[in-house]
Parts: sequence; C-alpha cells; structure tokens
Amino acid sequence: MSSSKLRKVDGENREFKSEWEHNYFFILNRDHKPQCLVCFQVLAVLKEYNLKRHYMTNHKQKFGKHSCESRKVVCDQLKKKLFQQKSLFTNETKQQEEALLASYFVTYELMKAKKALSDGELIKNCAIKMAEAFNENKVGNKFQTVPLSKQTVTRRLEDISNQISNNVKDIIANCSYFSIALDESTDVSDTNQLLIFVRAIKEDFTIFEELLKVCSLHSTTRVTDGAKSMTGTISGFVGFLRQNQITVPTLHCIIHQEALCAKSIKLSTTMATVTKITNLIRGGNRSLTHRKFLTLLEEMDSAYGDLLLHTEVRWLSRGKCLVRFFELRHEIATFLREEVTNSAELQNDLEDVEFLRNLAFLTDITQHLNVLNLQLQGKKQTICQMVGFVDSFRKKLHLFKSALDKNNLLHFPCCRKLSEEEEGLEFRDYTEIIEDLSSEFDRRFNDFESFRPDISLFSNPIHCDIESQPGHLQLELCELQCDPSLNTSQVTGIDFWKLLSPERYPLLRNWALKLCSVFASTYICETAFSSLKHVKSKNRNRLSDVVLSHILRVATSQLEVDFISLVSSFMKPQCSH
Repeated sequence: MSSSKLRKVDGENREFKSEWEHNYFFILNRDHKPQCLVCFQVLAVLKEYNLKRHYMTNHKQKFGKHSCESRKVVCDQLKKKLFQQKSLFTNETKQQEEALLASYFVTYELMKAKKALSDGELIKNCAIKMAEAFNENKVGNKFQTVPLSKQTVTRRLEDISNQISNNVKDIIANCSYFSIALDESTDVSDTNQLLIFVRAIKEDFTIFEELLKVCSLHSTTRVTDGAKSMTGTISGFVGFLRQNQITVPTLHCIIHQEALCAKSIKLSTTMATVTKITNLIRGGNRSLTHRKFLTLLEEMDSAYGDLLLHTEVRWLSRGKCLVRFFELRHEIATFLREEVTNSAELQNDLEDVEFLRNLAFLTDITQHLNVLNLQLQGKKQTICQMVGFVDSFRKKLHLFKSALDKNNLLHFPCCRKLSEEEEGLEFRDYTEIIEDLSSEFDRRFNDFESFRPDISLFSNPIHCDIESQPGHLQLELCELQCDPSLNTSQVTGIDFWKLLSPERYPLLRNWALKLCSVFASTYICETAFSSLKHVKSKNRNRLSDVVLSHILRVATSQLEVDFISLVSSFMKPQCSH
C-alpha cells in the first residue's frame, strides 16, 4: 500500500480567489470552472498554476503592459464582452426554440384540418403579410424564422405521430382491458386500406379510442370483399382467427347491421324510380335542366330549393333524398310535364296512387331508421347504450305494426299528408313490410344476444335478480344492493360504476371495466375513412404509406400532444454539440 500523503486541496489553491480576475483575466463560470475572459477557454482544474500558465503562454504579450487601474478597466470590458456573448447565444437558442415550437403548432393544425403538407409555406407567407399589415415588422421577422417547408412539415408530422403512437402503447400497456375495431376500404389510388383502432379502458373508467395502425394492402388479399372480408367465417378475418385457434369474442358493427336491415325493405322499385327521376333532373351533364328546375322551385316558392342526389354508401342519404323528393313531388311532376320530353312513364308514376303510397311509406320508415342510425353514431358509446337504442327501435316496430293494422298514421307523417290529399287511402298492407323488417333485426342482431345478461346487469344492478347472475359476482351484488349511498344515487350507466369502491367491489368493477371496453361499432373507422378521402384525394394521391399513416394518426387522435417535450428532444442534440 502506498505511503504517499493525501493531496490537500487548500494547499493547491483550488478555491477561486478574486484577484485572479485582474491578474490572469479568469472568472468562475456557472459550472464552477475557470473560464478565460480573453479566449473564453474553460480549464478543467481550478489551480492558480494552470491559470497563470494559460495567461503567460497566450495573453501576456498583449495585456502585460496594463497594470493597476488600467488592468481593472480592461478586465471589466472583457467581462462585459463575455456576458454579451453568452446573452446572444441564449437569445438565439430561445428564438430557435420559439420558431421550432411554432412549426410544430402549425403542422399539428394542418394535419387536424387534413390539409396538404405544402400548405405550411402558404401559412407562413400569410402570417408575414398580416404582420406587415399591422405594421409589426419585428413580428414579421420572427415569422420569417419559422421553418415550414414541405420537408420540414413532414419531419414535424413524424415527431408528433411518433409521440402519439408511444402514448397509445403506454395506454394499452397500463389499461385494464382493450378491444380492437377493424375496417377496410379502398382509397382513390385503388389501394385497400385496413384501419385498426384500439379501445382501452383504465381503472377509473376513462376510455381511449385511438388509431393503432394503418395497413396499406397493395398485393392480393386473402379475404373477400365487403362486410364478409371481416365477418366471414370461412374466408373472412373472423374465419382466419378461428382457423388459427384464436378464440376471442367478435361482433359485426352494429351500425352496419342497421344499415343492412334498412336495405332489406321490399320497396326497391320505388327507390329506383326516385333515383332515376332525380338523376334525370340534376345528374350527370344536365346543368341546363337543373337550372330550369331551380328556377321553377323559386317561382313556386317551394319549401326546399333543390333535390338531393342519393349516395348508397352514406348511411343517411336514402332518408334525406326521400324526404326532399316527397315534399317536392308536385313541383317535380309539373317540371317533367313542361320541360322534360320522353318522360311520360315517369309522369305516370308521379300520378299513380300506388307509387305515391309506396313513396310516402318508404320515406316515413326510412326516416325512423335514420333516427336510429344517428343514435348509434358517436364515439366512446358502450355496447349497453347501443343495444338499448336497437331494442327501443324494435319496440317501435311493434307499435308501428299495431298502428297500421288500424290504419292509424300517427307515426307516419308523409302517409298522413298523402291520405289528406287522397281520401280513402289504406296503409294496412304495409304491416307485412314491418314484420319482415322486425324479423331482419332479430336475425342480424343475434350476435348481441350473448351479451344480453351482462347488459341487463350493467343497466340495473340495484334491482337485478342476484341468483341469476354469475356466481363470482353474487356476494358483491348483495353488498351493492344494500349500500345506502348507491341505492339513493341518481347516476346511471358507466357513471354509476365509477362510484363503486375498488376495495369493496373489486370483482364488480373489473366485470364492468371489461364490458365497457367492447367496441360495438366501427363508427370510428368510418370517420377515419372520411378523413382519408380528404387526405388522399385525386389531387393528392402520391402520399407514401408511412406519411399517410402519420397524417391519419394525428388527424384522428384525441390525445394531447406535449409540444414542449418535442422541442426539448429536438434541441438536445444541438445543445450537447
């Protein structure tokens, strides 16, 4: 073992002394390191010998002539110069951070609005012009420093998307339960886009619905087209899950089911005639005919200013088109008679009582279906809410049948209006269509029957029959039904289950969390496809799969973005350099 003595810091002058400022032109910086005021060099070791050697070697020839007061003046000037230099660096860094933050803000807003990546430069130029208009040249100069080229916006987009993606992964890793929703559609470049959304629920019943992945399918797919591509038990996604021994509950989107039920109504000929007449007036290259029709509507002071074109893929289009057509049926008949040649057959349809009866009934029943469709739309709805809306409509169908059996048109306003114009009209024969529609609902919503006991318990845990409930929940249900604070609560649905104490009702809370995690529809996928049509259009069809995925993730996400951390992460490499 060495017998050498320990080195003493005090003896080596390791405490900075004030006279060293004037003697060697050194100060102690914020890191407690000696820094030269002349060349700004920082020395590693605080020793008078090191400071003196640096001064004698590098600066004595220039500053050795100064002594006493003149030396102090020179030292003060050098200190002022150093502090100004540091302040300049700090201000430049701050301006860079502000400009970077602004570019992130603009990129985020562009993607939320589904605008082009190249629009960043346009926004920048507009901001500069506005600053000039307000005579704010300093502000305009700051706008000049914001990087918003197409390439820069693309990089900012990637940063934002990656942060959201990482946050989604953290949510899934820490959630109680999650489910996924899948839907597929073809974009403007004939590429199949498969969207995968995740619905995750946390212990406090907070629900997140976020885009998990966008899969662009360029090659031949192994599944069929349409709804069967997902639900088909042989060649569909569900079929492939079963073939690979993956056993998970699967549901066909409840809104798609409702739309398919609506299409089953046996009045397709009537709808075809409505579509044909509408297209004859305003479809294709019929601008002159359309203008004449608009003029006629204005002259007749009609309730509506135009007809609506029917779009098969839009859920509510059929009902809106029918309502407008029924209300304008007299004006349409007049227009065909006066302005459109070779339309005698269509004119006869508009004067035929049977066609008008079918039109009135189809309009009314489709409007009732549209009300149901609107109820089913929306994000973060629970399966209990959505099945409740469907059950309510099924009850309405029984009510409609009973009313039509008596020719009671209380719930059929278009039929009632037509019966006022044409005395003696009967609508009893439409009960058969109501029965068929009710049977179609029973058949298509059979998948949800397995959830019926859970939905009943979730909706009314206070008054449920305990003995008919799952055994592992029965004891806690006894506690719950005798809990005064819960018995008197006016809260229902998911808000009620939030009130349950995790310590007292762990099994019931866990059961409710699992049920609330279920995706009952692909509505969120449909809204994303609407965004996709704006993002990737005929004028913007060359987006790469990666960039498209980033845009859709940012456009559809409800998570907050931490822009400050993005700026910090970007600046760290520069600062360390």
